[in-house]
Amino acid sequence: MTTIQVCVGSACHLKGSYNIFNAFQALITEHEIGDKVTIKATFCLDHCSEAVSVKVDDDEEIYSLSVKTVDDFFNKTILPRV
Repeated sequence: MTTIQVCVGSACHLKGSYNIFNAFQALITEHEIGDKVTIKATFCLDHCSEAVSVKVDDDEEIYSLSVKTVDDFFNKTILPRV
């Protein structure tokens, strides 16, 4: 199971973390991979200046996403894992 963690702390919230969370939910549903990918809200990933912060599984890398980059990130980073 691949887990996507989207920061919903103050800085990320102000920069649209819930829109990104919803975009991930829509992509997971669209690709019918709800049994392979889960998405969770999390608090601070310590990259506030780079918000919106996203972490995948236990990887050390923290990604900075916007609504415009979610689709590309999903296709390049999430789909190859499932």
